Amino acid sequence: MLRLGLLGAGRIGRLHAENVVRDIREAKLVVVADAFLNEDIKRWAASVGIPRVTADVNEVFTDPNIDAVLICSPTPTHEEYIMEAAKRGKHIFCEKPIGSDVEKIQRALEVVDKNGVKLQVGFVRRFDHNHRKVHEAVRDGKIGRLYLVKITSRDPQPPSLEYVRTSGGLFFDMTIHDFDMARYLAGSDVEEVFASAAVLVDPEVARFGDFDTAVVALRFHNGALGVIDNCRKAAYGYDQRTEAHGSLGCIFVENDRPNTSLLLTEQGGLSEKFLWFFVERYKEAFIEELRAFIRAIEENSEPPVTGLDGLKAVLIAQAADTSARENRPVQVEKV
Repeated sequence: MLRLGLLGAGRIGRLHAENVVRDIREAKLVVVADAFLNEDIKRWAASVGIPRVTADVNEVFTDPNIDAVLICSPTPTHEEYIMEAAKRGKHIFCEKPIGSDVEKIQRALEVVDKNGVKLQVGFVRRFDHNHRKVHEAVRDGKIGRLYLVKITSRDPQPPSLEYVRTSGGLFFDMTIHDFDMARYLAGSDVEEVFASAAVLVDPEVARFGDFDTAVVALRFHNGALGVIDNCRKAAYGYDQRTEAHGSLGCIFVENDRPNTSLLLTEQGGLSEKFLWFFVERYKEAFIEELRAFIRAIEENSEPPVTGLDGLKAVLIAQAADTSARENRPVQVEKV
């Protein structure tokens, strides 16, 4: 059984931890490290059966009994933690984004390669059963030559301004998922990006030089085009749709609901609301991505979402950010 250490006990860290404890029989979470350790974290860890907590992340890196780490700490720590874990021979699951500095990410990937450990990046949407069907239809030629990929991603409510201040920006925090999804669905890297972005939900976001609404046009190396639309607020719920259109047809994914029934009366139609947020929408996908990580370790195979995938998404995000601020198309290879 693999012994895991968790770095960061925020919302996403706790989600992964509870999934390991409840659903991953091949691994055991033995320690949680959080630089902001407090009584709440201690109570939570005890409630889910994690035997050890610490404020010192080095205790995880130096523990010879830890086989792999789950990096769920703030983004600015990712590259450093990846390198430290790799040097100690520990396999790594790192939440998105893989980092915020391209040169540091490249150094981290070199250290991972040198030490022969596995690194998987947490782009959970690849593991959603619906999005996977779109990917497979394109890959298997079922819709012919790919013409167009469309992605809609809108959150049910905006994050706090404190989160916005430290998030790295819309393209690096939110759209980063969609940049990876675009590559995954198209089966091709992105060549050029043209982004238009605005502050429409909350004027306070502008204080941090960020955006809350964006439309991004993509040109892929295989000749296909892509369109992504984002918004930090969708009053009707978590809006997650993908579509691929090609020479032989089209495949698209609508939003998940608790059930798909539609009640029709003389007053009109009534259906269930969308699932509220990512925790509900990608519940099973979060479990599957950790299972895939563990399989890669056990089978000594390449993780399904590599460090290079993580780097490429960051490069696209940087191109989009530059494009939106300078109102021009940006080639990714020039970032």
